[in-house]
Amino acid sequence: MSIWPSDIEERAYSTVHDFTARGLMVATAESCTGGMIAAALTEIPGSSAVVDRGFVTYSNEAKMQMIGVLWETLAAHGAVSRETAIEMATGALSNSRADVSIAVTGIAGPGGGSAEKPVGLVHLAAARRNGEIFHREMLYGDIGRQGVRLATVRTALEMLMEVAASR
Repeated sequence: MSIWPSDIEERAYSTVHDFTARGLMVATAESCTGGMIAAALTEIPGSSAVVDRGFVTYSNEAKMQMIGVLWETLAAHGAVSRETAIEMATGALSNSRADVSIAVTGIAGPGGGSAEKPVGLVHLAAARRNGEIFHREMLYGDIGRQGVRLATVRTALEMLMEVAASR
């Protein structure tokens, strides 16, 4: 029995099998999801052929130390921004042997939101070794902490499939 809702388990299964068929490996860089994307992928048998590593970079210090997010980026744009998500994705790629990375940073709530960056705002970015960058800004709304985190996992798995298909 899986710990995941069936739709997430199905997306993770499809991602693992598609990446296996394409010979691709993935690395994750997660802030607001705290490792949930990597956990969903590694729930699937055979995921060791696909998942290289996962970085849980919850603090700004971890983002800088583990995956090379620049202090200047964090100071200018904040942890929850397009720019930070992209640096997280490229940093995860350069600090792994993966072909594709996925990065997420957002405000899961219940606190921490503002008028400019409300609860439920999440930036997702994916990067490929050929230099392609994909970004998506999601406004899930104040659907509860677990709701935002699960919605982010769903979107991240969807993005991974789109990135793999764009080869």
